[in-house]
Amino acid sequence: MYLKSLTLKGFKSFASATTLAFEPGITAIVGPNGSGKSNIVDALAWVMGEQGAKHLRGGKMDDVIFAGTAGRPPLGRAEVTLTIDNTDGVLPIDYTEVTISRTLFRAGGSEYAINGHTARLLDVQELLSDTGMGREMHVIVGQGQLDQILQATPEIRRGFIEEAAGVLKHRRRKEKAARKLESTRQNLERLSDLISEIRRQLKPLGRQAAVARKAAVVQAELRDARSRLLADDLTTARLALASEQENQAGQEKLRADARVRLDQARSREAEAEQALTAANPALTAAQERWYAAVALRERMATIESISAERMRHGEVAPETRSARDPAELEAEAARARAEEAELEAQVEAAQESLARATTRRESAEHDHEAAEADYAAQLRAVADRREGLARLSGQVGSLNSRLEAGAEEVDRLSQRRDEALARATEAEQVYLALESRITGLGDGESDLDANYERAAHELAAAKEALAAGDQHREQVERNVATLSARIEALELGLVRADGAAALAGAGVPGVLGALSGLLTVESGWEIAVAAVLGPATEALVVRDPAAAREALETLHRDDLGRAGLVIQGAPSVQPSSGPVPAGTRRVRDLVQVPQPMAPAVNELLGEFLAVEDLDEAFAVVSGDPQLQVVTRRGELLSAWFMAGGSGSGRSRIELQAAISSAREELSAARHEAERAHFSRQQAGEAVSAAQKKADAALELLNESDAAMSALSEQISHLGQASATARAEAERAKASIDKANSRRAADEGELEALRQRLELARSQEEVAEPDPSRRDELSVAARLARQTEMDARLALRTGQERARSLAGRADSLSRAAARERQSQAEAAARRERVRREAAVAGAVHEAAQWLAARVEELTVAAQSERDEAERARSQADAHISAAREEVRQRSQEIESLVEGAHREELARIEQQMRVEQLTEKAMSELGMQADALVDEFGPDKPIPVLTRPDGSALTEDDEQPDPVPFDRGEQVKRERRARRALDQLGRINPLALEEFDALNARHQFLAEQFEDLKKTRKDLEDIIDEVDARVQQVFSQAYADIEATFATVFPRLFPGGEGRLVLTDPGDMLATGVDIEARPAGKKVKRMSLLSGGERSLVAVAFLFSLFIARPSPFYILDEVEAALDDVNLSRLLGIYEELGKDSQLLVITHQKRTMEKADALYGVTMRGDGVTKVISQRLVG
Repeated sequence: MYLKSLTLKGFKSFASATTLAFEPGITAIVGPNGSGKSNIVDALAWVMGEQGAKHLRGGKMDDVIFAGTAGRPPLGRAEVTLTIDNTDGVLPIDYTEVTISRTLFRAGGSEYAINGHTARLLDVQELLSDTGMGREMHVIVGQGQLDQILQATPEIRRGFIEEAAGVLKHRRRKEKAARKLESTRQNLERLSDLISEIRRQLKPLGRQAAVARKAAVVQAELRDARSRLLADDLTTARLALASEQENQAGQEKLRADARVRLDQARSREAEAEQALTAANPALTAAQERWYAAVALRERMATIESISAERMRHGEVAPETRSARDPAELEAEAARARAEEAELEAQVEAAQESLARATTRRESAEHDHEAAEADYAAQLRAVADRREGLARLSGQVGSLNSRLEAGAEEVDRLSQRRDEALARATEAEQVYLALESRITGLGDGESDLDANYERAAHELAAAKEALAAGDQHREQVERNVATLSARIEALELGLVRADGAAALAGAGVPGVLGALSGLLTVESGWEIAVAAVLGPATEALVVRDPAAAREALETLHRDDLGRAGLVIQGAPSVQPSSGPVPAGTRRVRDLVQVPQPMAPAVNELLGEFLAVEDLDEAFAVVSGDPQLQVVTRRGELLSAWFMAGGSGSGRSRIELQAAISSAREELSAARHEAERAHFSRQQAGEAVSAAQKKADAALELLNESDAAMSALSEQISHLGQASATARAEAERAKASIDKANSRRAADEGELEALRQRLELARSQEEVAEPDPSRRDELSVAARLARQTEMDARLALRTGQERARSLAGRADSLSRAAARERQSQAEAAARRERVRREAAVAGAVHEAAQWLAARVEELTVAAQSERDEAERARSQADAHISAAREEVRQRSQEIESLVEGAHREELARIEQQMRVEQLTEKAMSELGMQADALVDEFGPDKPIPVLTRPDGSALTEDDEQPDPVPFDRGEQVKRERRARRALDQLGRINPLALEEFDALNARHQFLAEQFEDLKKTRKDLEDIIDEVDARVQQVFSQAYADIEATFATVFPRLFPGGEGRLVLTDPGDMLATGVDIEARPAGKKVKRMSLLSGGERSLVAVAFLFSLFIARPSPFYILDEVEAALDDVNLSRLLGIYEELGKDSQLLVITHQKRTMEKADALYGVTMRGDGVTKVISQRLVG
C-alpha cells in the first residue's frame, strides 16, 4: 500500500488543478521558502480528516480555500483527492485502488467521498485507523512538530503509541459504550421514578374507570334512544321535503317546456337574422350587376357613335388623279434614245484628242515630278520640325484634358466618400442613441428584475404567511373542538343530582334553575363552598313553597328521581354579626347570590369560616370550639365532627365553575378562530395580490426583454449599415488615392512635355527652298493637264450627254412604270377605304345589336334589384315578428320563475328544518344525517343492549330479539337512561380511557425497564472486553517500541543511552510514556537541558521507533532535518534509507544530501501571480 497520487484544486496556493503522482520509495519535495511545499502536507492531513484549523496553519477552516491574488479572483471551494494503491489489501475495502476526496465550500458546506461515493468523516477515519493513520496523524510530521512531541505530556506521547498500534478504534468503541452506559443509567432512574408514580395513580383511577364503564353502558342506551328519536324526526322532515321537491320537478318541467319554446323562438329569430344577413349580400350583388349593366350600355353607345363617324369618313374620301399619261412618257423615251445614237460618233473623235493630250501631260508631269521631289525634300526638313512641335503640343493638350478629367473624378469620388461617411455618421448616431436607450432599458431591466424578485419574495412570504395562517387556524379549530368536547364531558357530569336535571327540563312552574348555576363563588374557594353546602349544591331553586310542592309531586308522578329544593321565599334568619378570628372569612362572604335567594343560601352556609389549610383550621377550632371551619381543599372541621380527604369526582359547583371557565375559553377560542379565519382570508388576498403583482412584474420584464431584443436587432442593422458605409467610404478613399496618384504622375509627365516643347520651340528654323523651277514645270504640267482636261471634258461631256439621254430614256420608261404602279396603288387604297367603311358599318350594326342586348340586361338587373329589395323587406318583417315572439316567451318564463321562487322559499324553509336536524345530529351525536337514518331510522329494528337489571349484555348472554320502533317507548327509554345516569353520581368520563392508557403505559415501561437493565449489563461487558484488549495491544506495542527506541537512539547518538519509561506501570490503561535521553559524554537526562539539534534527534528517534516498530504504508516529513548538521544528517539519512525499503516517504527538504537520497524530485515554485506550480523529475541510479 502506498500513496499513488494527490490532486489539489483551489486548496491554499494551488489555484489550478495540480496532480502529484507518487511512487514507492523516497520522494523529495523541494523549492524556495513560501512557494507552497508545506501546503502539500496540509492537503494530505486535510483530506485524511484533519479538523483543527490551527493544525493546518490557519485561523478558521475556510482559510484553506484559495483567497485570490491581484491577478486571480478568489475561489468558492477547495477540493483535494488522494488516491491510495491498495493492491496488498491493507485497507479493509474490496478495491485495489482507493480514492478519498474532501471538498469544502466557502459557504460552509463540507463533503467527503470514498471512490466517488458520499461518505462521513467517521467512515474515512475508520478506514485509515488500522493503518496507523488516525486522528493524531503521527505519520505526518510537520514543521515544529518535533519540539511539540518533546514538550508533550506523557499521556499525549501514549496517544502516539496507541495510534501506531491501532488502539484508537478500541478507545472510540469504549467511549461510545461509556456514553451509552451513562445514558442507560439515567434512563433507568427516570423509568423507576415513572413506574412508581404510575403505580400510585392506577388504584384510584381503576375505581373511577369501573364507574365510567357502567356510565358508558347507560350513555350508550341514552345515545341510542336519542339517535332513534332524532332519526325519526329527520325521516319525517325528509318525506315532507321530498313531496315539495316532487312539486318542484313539475314546475321545472313547465319551465323547461317554456325554455324550449323560447329556444325555438330564438332559433326562428336567428333564422330570420340569417335570412336578413343573406338578403343583404344578394341586394348588394343585384345593385352591382345593375350598375355594371348601365355602364355597359353607356359604353355600347360610345362604340356606336365612333363606328358611325368612321363610316362617314369612308364615304367622303377624295379620289386622287394621275399627273401624266404613261404612253406619252414612253414616246418621249424613244426620242431620247435616237439622240443618244448621234452622240456616240462625237464621243469617238473626242477620245482620240484625249489620247494625244494625255501623252503631252504625262511628259510635263514627269518633269514636274522630278522638280517637285527635289522641292519636297527641301520642304520635308522644315515640316519635320513643325510636325514635332505640333505633336508635343497635342500631347500637352491631351494631358491637360486628362488632368481635368482626373480632378472631376476626384471630386465625384470625394462626394461619394462624403455621402458614405455621412450615412455612416448618421447610422452611428442612431446606433449610439439606441445604445443609450438600450442601456436605459438595461438599467430599467435591473429595476424590473429587482421588482420581479421583490414580488416573488413577497409572494413567497405571503404564501408562507398563508401556510402559517392555515396552520394557526387548524390549531385554533382543534382547540375549539377540544374545548367543546371538554364542555360536553363536563356537562355529562352535571346530568345527575337525583332528578334535578329532569325536573329542570320538565317545565314545572316556579322552578328557577339549579342553585349552582345561580351562585358566583370567589375563585379558588369552589371546593370549600361545595363542602359547606353539601347536598344542596345539587339542589334546584324554586320561587315559593307552593312551587316546591308542585315540583315534588311532579317527581313522584313521573318517576323522575330525587331532587333537593331551595325555597327562594324562605324567612330570613339573622346571621351572626360578631367578629371572626384573624386570618379567617365567613363562607357566605365568598358567595354572590341574587337578593331573593340570600336568606336561603345564608342559612345553608351557616356560620362556617373559611381558612387556607388544616393547620389554620385546627388553630381556629382549638381557640374556639363553637366555631365550624372549612379549608380551601374542602375539609370540614368542628369540635364534634371533621370530614375531608381526596375525592374521585368533582362537586356540582366545581363542575359548573369548570364549565363556565371552559365556555369562556371556548368563546375566546371561537373569537380566535374567527380572527384566524379573517387573517387567513387576508393572507389569501395578500397571496392573490402578490401573485398579480408578480405576474405584472413578469409581464413588464418580458415586455422589456422584447423591447431590448427589437432594439438589439435595430442596433445590429445599424452596425451593419455603418460598417457598409464605412467600407464604401474606404473604397472611395482608395479610389481617390489612386486618382491622386495618377494625377501626380500625369502632372509630372506634363511638366516634362512642356519642357520638351519649350526646348523645341527655342531651336532655329530651317530656310524655305526656291520654288521657281518647280513652279515653271508646274505651270507647264498644268497647261498640259488643262488641255487634257478640256479634251477629257469634251469627251466626258459627250459621254455625259449620251448617258443623260440614255438615263432620260430610262427615267421616262421608269416614270411610265411608276405612273402605272401609282394608279394601281390608288385603286388598292380606294378598296381598303371601302373595306374599312364596311367594317365600321358592321361594328355599328353589332354595337346597335349589343346596345339592345345591354338594355335588356339593364332591365333584368333592375328587376333583380327590385326583387332583392322586396326579399330584404320580407326578412325585416320576419325578424320583427320573431323578436316579438321571443319577448312573449321571455315574459312567460319570468312568470314561471316568480312562481317557482315562491315555492322555493317554502322548500327552503323545509330544507332548513332538515338542515337543523342534520346539524343537531352532527353536534349532539357526531353522525352524518344519512348514516343516522341508515342506522337508527324508524324502519330499523331496535336491538336490546342491557339486561333487565340495567347491566350491559356480554357475548356469553343469550341475545334477545330486536323490537320494532315505537316513538312513545323510545321517549320512556330515554328518560329511564337519564335517571340511571343521574343515579351513578359523579363520573369521570375520561377515567376508563385514562386507566387503559395508564395501565398500558405501566406495562410498556416495565418491559422497557427490563430491556434497559439487560442493555446496561451488555455495555458493561463490552467496556470490560475493550479494556482488556486495549491493555493487551498497548502492552505489546510499548514493548516493541521501547526495544526499537533502545536500538535507534544509539544510531543517532553514538555512545549515548535512551529509553522509554512508563509513568504508572501498574495501570496499563492510563499510564503515560516519558523519554529519558543521555547523549555521549553528558550526564543529564532532562530533555530541557539538551541542545536544539539533540532535542530534534531525540524526537526523531522516538518517531522513527514508532515507524519501525509499527510501520505505516507511508510517512510525510516536513523539514525534519532542518536543524541537523552534516554528521547527524548522515545518520538520519541512513534511517531514511532503511525505512524507505518498507514504507513510502514524502520528504520536504532544503538539504541537497537528502535530495540525493530521493528516488524522485518534485519542484515547487510560485511566480508573481501567487499560484503554486509543480514540476517533477525521476532520478536514475
